[in-house]
Formats: sequence, C-alpha cells, structure tokens
Amino acid sequence: MAGTGVFEDIIEGEVFKYYTDGEWKKSASGKSVAIINPTTRTTQYKVQACTQEEVNKVIESSKIAQKQWAKTPLWKRAELLHKAAAILKEHKAPIAECLVKEIAKPAKDSVTEVVRSGDLISYCAEEGVRILGEGKFLVSDSFPGNERTKYCLTSKIPLGVVLAIPPFNYPVNLAVSKIGPALIAGNSLVLKPPTQGAVACLHMVHCFHLAGFPTGLISCVTGKGSEIGDFLTMHPGVNCISFTGGDTGIAISKKAGMVPLQMELGGKDACIVLEDADLDLVAANIIKGGFSYSGQRCTAVKVILVMESVADALVEKVNARVAKLKVGPPEEDSDITPVVSESSANFIEGLAKDAKEKGATFCQEYKREGNLIWPLLLDNVRPDMRIAWEEPFGPILPVIRINSVEEGIHHCNASNFGLQGCIFTKDINKAILISDAMETGTVQINSAPARGPDHFPFQGLKDSGIGSQGITNSINMMTKIKSTVINLPSPSYTMG
Repeated sequence: MAGTGVFEDIIEGEVFKYYTDGEWKKSASGKSVAIINPTTRTTQYKVQACTQEEVNKVIESSKIAQKQWAKTPLWKRAELLHKAAAILKEHKAPIAECLVKEIAKPAKDSVTEVVRSGDLISYCAEEGVRILGEGKFLVSDSFPGNERTKYCLTSKIPLGVVLAIPPFNYPVNLAVSKIGPALIAGNSLVLKPPTQGAVACLHMVHCFHLAGFPTGLISCVTGKGSEIGDFLTMHPGVNCISFTGGDTGIAISKKAGMVPLQMELGGKDACIVLEDADLDLVAANIIKGGFSYSGQRCTAVKVILVMESVADALVEKVNARVAKLKVGPPEEDSDITPVVSESSANFIEGLAKDAKEKGATFCQEYKREGNLIWPLLLDNVRPDMRIAWEEPFGPILPVIRINSVEEGIHHCNASNFGLQGCIFTKDINKAILISDAMETGTVQINSAPARGPDHFPFQGLKDSGIGSQGITNSINMMTKIKSTVINLPSPSYTMG
C-alpha cells in the first residue's frame, strides 16, 4: 500500500512530502495539491505545494551536490544506479498501485512500467560506463597547413543541474529515462513530477534514496505549475531541461534561455495502409497502437490513412476487434480505462461532436460515463474535421480514405506534429520510399508506432520536439565536450 512499509517516511498524515537534501520534508506553505483518482473522480492523494523559496534551496543544494558527484568514479555511479534499479523492481507492487489510482493505468501495465524502468536504469549504468569512459585524441597536422605541434584531448563532462519534467502517462518510466542518464553523466537532478503520477514518482525517488545516493544529488519538488512551473524552467541555476508533455513545452522552449533542451511534445501519428497490406496484421496493430491505455500515448496511432480499395475490409476487421475490448476500471485490467481527467474527457467529447456534426461515420455509438469513454472508430473522416488534425489522447480513432500514397504522405506531412508514423505493406521498397518522404522522427514498418525499446533513439520533428531521447542520446545530450590542448615546442611524429 502507498506510503507504508519502507515508504512510511514519505508521508505525514494524508499529505506526501517532497524530497531534498536527502530528507522528506513538509512545505512551509502549509498547502497541498489534491490528486484526483480518474476512476472515482474523488481525491486519492495529496502532495506538498512547494514554494519558490523552497525551489531556490533545492537548486542550491543540487549545485553543491553536483560538484562532489562529478568527482565520483564512473564505476561507483553505475554501482549505485544498479542498486536503485534492484530496489525499484523489488517494490514494484506499491508503485504500480499508485499508477492504477493516479492515472487509471491497467494493473498489469502499471507493474510492467515499473519493471521496465528498473531495466532502463541498469542499462543506462552500463551504457554510461562505456561511452563516458572513452575520450578522443586529435593531432594538429590532420588539418591543412599545420605541423604536429598540438595534441587535443577531448572528454564528456556533466552540464550541472538537470531539470526533469515527465508526463502523467508514463510518470515513472519517463522520469527514470531522464534521471538515469543525468546521474551517470555526473549531473545532479531536480524532478518536477506531473500532478497525476506525482505519488508514484515520490515512491520511485525513495528507491534512489534507499540506494544511498549522496545528499542533495536528487530532489523531487511537487506543487502547482502556476506557482513553481515557470520559476523552475527559467531558474538561472538550471543547466539543462528534459521535458515530456504537450504544448507547455513550446512555452518552456521560448523562456528557457541558453540551456540545452530535450523535448518530446506529442504527435498525430499516421498509419498508412497500402492495398497489399496484411489486413489482419494492420487491424491488430491499430487496436494495440490506437487503444492501449485508452489512446493516452504520444506514440498512439492517431489517424488511419487507408487506400480506398481496402478500406471497407479494414474497417470491418478493426470494428470486430473493438467489440472485444474490455471497458472498465484499471484494477480489473480493462483494455479501456477512464482517461486522466474530466477536462481530457470533455476535450475528447468535443472532437467527437465536431466529427458528428460534419458527417463522420460513427462505427460505434458514442458512450461516456464520467471520465470513461468507450472506444470509438470514426470512418469517412475528412480534413475539415478537428479529429483529422488534433491529438485526442483518448480512445477515439479517425479513418481517412485515400486514393493514392501521395495523398497519405501529404496528410501526414501537413500536420504540425512529426513524432512517429507507420506503414503497412508487403513491398519493402515502397515502404522505404514512403518512410523517407514522411516528416516524422521515426517510421515503423508493419508495426504500430512505439517508444522503445528504451535504448532506441526517440525524437520528433516540427512541434513534436527538440533533440533526441533514448539512453545513449540522452547521456550525450546531458554532457558537453571539454578539450585540453597540449602545445609542443616543436613538431613531433611518432616513430619519426
């Protein structure tokens, strides 16, 4: 149960504490932020509403701790990360319980997220030792006009204080995808978890505490974005921001100043289906890609662009599978669970109403109870409908019938998003050509869009993000190059 056993230090009364200087503390504000259970729509947990002054103290502690951590041998950093990973996996049950109650993630998927996060941390430790343990040696005479009078030694050094802001849908996994690379690279880390998912993150942070990381190296501040959000992202003590979320990231990028940014900001992932595609494979991937976790994934299939000649057959196959989806509470491992908030449900409903008014074919009756929305396939969607372009982040999926591959590529590229896309065809040559033409960070061939495995590069174009994620890319992004040049009194050539 949340906040009990080894986690009893992280809560006092009914309010979970925030973490700084190696301790769990109550905010001087005396205020808390309520976390609403999406299923019951009642307050499930409460977390501290930290103040700006507390944020200042957290970042100051982080700066001091980072200087010492940077002197810690790579093998020791990796050893502590492996220990944290083992503790996290050992305590997967209470953390998964938080995910079920905070974000209505199905129980089995919640456990999977925690275990996957432990594996990510361990892989990160190993990868960090490999890539940070190597430097570069350059000689000056490789450039025209120079003798060999200079030796240049380059290495990767930490940035300083990394601010990590994960989203509600994978609060633990997308937090550790930032924490692991930051720590192995020698940075300190300040975590600002999403409100929905904050308690799961606090439990995860306690696993790092139990692993014995140095005081002040890792901090976790909770509170209202309106009060500490901009203050954190614009803080002069922050040296790097890694953010996963929505439109807020665009605002952050405009305000952040001269700090490296790593951002993933959503997508409208298109699924292009050609005439020769295996329609059973397509239907299975549309269900997995479009409706798992109720469509609340950046890499969910968000629009189906299918050739007219096979559209009827595909829609029939998808509808047959939609009818088998289990709708209900996350505790029962339902396929479709309540979306994260009432405002999200209202937004999704607005997209459905717009499509209805403009003549889309509803393959199922629109049904909603509270935050629970039944899966809905919309056929004959046209480009003038909002659902053709906007990201629903819910179990509602549009089908746009196309008459040529070029039409599908055009629709995909006309979006302001460019995260992922997928192509279904038996012709690999066509698949490669279409993939090259699609303006997305990743294209999946004959499979639904997906983030992972976690060591794969993950990036978006256009409004979908800045930079690239994935363990190796994240480690590199959270370091900078330092050069030391040795100047020789006269040219020197090995064996010369």
